[in-house]
Amino acid sequence: MTTTLRPVEPLQQHPDGTRSRRFQVCVNSRPVGEIRLGTSPALGASVARILDLRIAEPDRRRGRATVAALAAEEVARGWGCRQIEAVVPAGAQAALRLADALGYTVRSRGMEKRLGAGPPELPRGSRARAMTPDEFEAWYAYEEREYARNWIERGVPEELAHAKSRQDHETLLPRGQETEGMIFSLLEHEGTRVGTLWVALQEDKAYVFDVETGAEHRGRGHGRTLLLLAERQAIGAGRTVLGLNVFGGNTPAERLYASLGYETTSSSVTKPLL
Repeated sequence: MTTTLRPVEPLQQHPDGTRSRRFQVCVNSRPVGEIRLGTSPALGASVARILDLRIAEPDRRRGRATVAALAAEEVARGWGCRQIEAVVPAGAQAALRLADALGYTVRSRGMEKRLGAGPPELPRGSRARAMTPDEFEAWYAYEEREYARNWIERGVPEELAHAKSRQDHETLLPRGQETEGMIFSLLEHEGTRVGTLWVALQEDKAYVFDVETGAEHRGRGHGRTLLLLAERQAIGAGRTVLGLNVFGGNTPAERLYASLGYETTSSSVTKPLL
């Protein structure tokens, strides 16, 4: 049997610069499912993204999805893409197994926690305060570099990683420290600065965009305190859910988040196209 992809629409060019196209998955010309392929809005035209892949129930567990995903890689190569990625919802274990079998690795995980009604107390000796304008400027420059470095370590070309970092920060913080809904905090312990926190108050939840303990202060529980501070800020603003993202391979952070009650909501997987 031959599994092929048959286009069902012209190549779509979207206002944000991405492209996409839907295909039928066919076995000997018989439609058995659908796949939608696009390019990444975050990383540009060199990175393809599987936006959707569905195989009809009677044809599942016969390798159709595997062949369709491999055929999508060929389409992506024809588009000039050097990587391919997908976002897999939590609970889609079959999709995660398929991605692993095809050589994808986990780039990052989205996690969320349902918050209680009362804000947690910070440990004795710990206090938070807002960043001063000078502290914010120094933090912003450092954060922009570190964010790019994280993407470079995960296979994104250096120039593209720095461009993404600049674009993401400019988009999220058009007014810098004065951007509405953003909270920038320093954590001090017994008068010594030990960490930083960036929390965004979104429409229906709060989101931790950055949390970091100073290198010389790690291993002393300050990361947990920073996350408790994020909960306090979210609850104080009337939010009931707190989300965050953790890069793959950051095992200490994943363990910390899990111990605080965060659950994985999605996994971002990626693969180089050789």
